[in-house]
Amino acid sequence: MCILQANRFGCACFLFVKGGIAVKAAIYCRLSEEDKNKNCKSDDSESIKNQKALLTQYALDNGWDIYGVYSDDDYTGSDRRRPEFNRLLSDAREHKFDIVLCKTQSRFTRELELVEKYIHGLFPIWGIRFISIVDNADTENKGNKKSRQINGLVNEWYLEDMSDNIKSVLTNRRKNGFHIGSFALYGYKKDPEKKGHLIIDDEAAAVVRRVFELFAKGYGKTAIARMLNERGIPNPTEYKRLHGLRYKHPARNQSSLWKYNAIASMLKNEIYIGNMVQGKYGSVSYKTKQNKQRPKDEWYIVEGTHEPIIERVLWDRVQNMLTERTKPFSGGKIGIFTGKVRCAGCGHVMRSFKKSDGKHYLSCSTRFAAKAACEGACISVERLIKALLQELNRLSGEYLIKDGLEAQITTFKKTQELERTLLADISLYEKRMAEYEKGLCDAYMDKVRGNITADDFALLSKSISSDRERLKQMAQDAYKNLETLEKSKSSYGLIEKYAYPVSLNRETVEILVESVFIGKRIPGTRKVPIEIHWNF
Repeated sequence: MCILQANRFGCACFLFVKGGIAVKAAIYCRLSEEDKNKNCKSDDSESIKNQKALLTQYALDNGWDIYGVYSDDDYTGSDRRRPEFNRLLSDAREHKFDIVLCKTQSRFTRELELVEKYIHGLFPIWGIRFISIVDNADTENKGNKKSRQINGLVNEWYLEDMSDNIKSVLTNRRKNGFHIGSFALYGYKKDPEKKGHLIIDDEAAAVVRRVFELFAKGYGKTAIARMLNERGIPNPTEYKRLHGLRYKHPARNQSSLWKYNAIASMLKNEIYIGNMVQGKYGSVSYKTKQNKQRPKDEWYIVEGTHEPIIERVLWDRVQNMLTERTKPFSGGKIGIFTGKVRCAGCGHVMRSFKKSDGKHYLSCSTRFAAKAACEGACISVERLIKALLQELNRLSGEYLIKDGLEAQITTFKKTQELERTLLADISLYEKRMAEYEKGLCDAYMDKVRGNITADDFALLSKSISSDRERLKQMAQDAYKNLETLEKSKSSYGLIEKYAYPVSLNRETVEILVESVFIGKRIPGTRKVPIEIHWNF
């Protein structure tokens, strides 16, 4: 039902009510780039203001009460961390309003996955109606669901193309030696006069030079970290925070002290000799912010792009010393655990040292850098190897009995032909699905241009969608079967190669062990807590 009531502008309008309660609409606006008409950063852009005005008038014309306006300025449609977007979803979950109102579906999201999850999935469950007025998307109209899905698909393609274009531009700038990072490396600042150029930060650069000089004089990395901490010199993150500079936010509860790893990383960074080094990490996908480390031959290194902090003679001396210090442990007992063993107290990688009795030990580096930061953990390499071997032999027995190695070997030998067949089927399914998606998009554009009627498009899209869903299910089944085969092959390979080991080497540890956490020795005993995380 509806009642006549004056709106907030003093004009008469009809207010729609449902069950005696006024229908509430939540307005969502988004803009991905800063508008040139902003007076200051806190101002909404003109485009955001226009969206608000358009949506507010639309709500008033339909007699809906406006619950609130959610506005994300300077955020992309693929950014799932948008603060107002997530607040909108939280309020929708609690049904604080009845309608989500946007200018276009792409303002809400450009990801097809989120279209299906929220607009077609959770919103109906929560009793929320979604409307985008420009592209006429309305979940109350069951007939235009396919149109909303096609809009989502087109937006998905747009995101992928935009991601490729941005990567191309950034790659070109990296190759030409321009700095494209969000913040400068400790010791440098971004040049306000020249975009992509670094200039020296004198205060921080003095610390960098001191670190290199101390190491060249024979001081160890932990000793250097302890000296900096004792003199109250803030570490790079804390220094940038104190000076109002942009910096990478540390993990929760991370200490602001200098650590062994910070010194080690600094001593190997070529940026300090004037070379621009970028591309050490690359994004997994345009849909996620997650990055993965890239091999060194894929980095972008351009020499002589900015003023060096460290002279070449000092740099070469330090690099030679670093190389010499790693030689005694390469291939030895300590080397097999490089980067794998961590302190259970603070989570940092444990360092190696040699006692007077000739035995090698692993200890927590944080304990030596600042005693108050961690209780410390220590274990002999010999004891750690013994513990790992005992656990591997125990697990070998369990797996051999439980899974039946002989049966696995027989199955493995018969799976190769099936694997080739599944890969060929998957390739065919994916090719046909791509053809159907293109056909569906072409049909939609024909409907928009008036080449076919809405009824013809509905019949055509229903047929195409049905065939596409069938192929999708067949591809998913094939992937599941292929995954099962891969797991079977992997299990067989690991069991055959590493069952009942009598010794450990780097290859074995790298493949089987994800990480090992060492706790502090239990008082009054010789027991040291060991927690092993396997890769299988």
